[in-house]
Amino acid sequence: MIRQPIAASVVVLGATGAAQPPAGERLVKVYGDLATAERVAIIVPGSDTTAATFENSTHRPGGAARALLAEARRLDPGARVAVVAWLGYDSPATWSTDVLTEGAAGDGARALRQEVTGLRARTSAPISLLCHSYGSVVCAKAAPGLPLADVALFGSPGTTRPTAAALTSGPADPSGPADASGGFWSSGGEAPRVWAGRGDSDWVSYVPDLKIGPFGFGGDPMDPAFGARLFATGPGGHSDYFTPGTASLRNLALITLGRTAEVSHG
Repeated sequence: MIRQPIAASVVVLGATGAAQPPAGERLVKVYGDLATAERVAIIVPGSDTTAATFENSTHRPGGAARALLAEARRLDPGARVAVVAWLGYDSPATWSTDVLTEGAAGDGARALRQEVTGLRARTSAPISLLCHSYGSVVCAKAAPGLPLADVALFGSPGTTRPTAAALTSGPADPSGPADASGGFWSSGGEAPRVWAGRGDSDWVSYVPDLKIGPFGFGGDPMDPAFGARLFATGPGGHSDYFTPGTASLRNLALITLGRTAEVSHG
């Protein structure tokens, strides 16, 4: 069987309909054909992600997008999927106080809302957010009211939201002004499914589920009281979620494909 090559096209920020953000370590790439896609996933990375490291293995958004697209095609060779590797915000350094606060996430959330709005103007395909580590904070602040099918949070240090229901409803970013998408708007359909996963060896499990002043996030999506759908990830560590052959990659691909009944649970 001849497989379609996994090609990437560089998308200049703003080309998907989003407003051009300020200069910084920003880069967005689309893997697959957005024009014909029947399912779209956006990978939102966490800390220590730069344009220079964007393609460095499946630990980074470019390599993760390639792995996700390959896994989706393995599960369904006829699937029309596009994966957006999105570094549309200034990712904080792991060894900094910025990674312990919501500042970068608030800016990223406004940019992400604009990105989803731009994508929705170009495609009617269901859109899923796949959010790793600090990227889960960005997604949690951006998700309310967006026209999304699924939001998957993995390796999350917290979400700033008390429940999955709060993550998909209410104000998008109460700490900042309304964004260019017009503020808070509804998908007009069912609320997105909210998923959470954490590898057995992920050090983020040791991060306290609390917020003290400007530090920390609270709202651990792995807490049963949070109400997320838990998906199996396997024994991997913090950067292993998109490693080929893992339960986490398979489940993220199934979520992307909309085959949610087949997702194995954690």
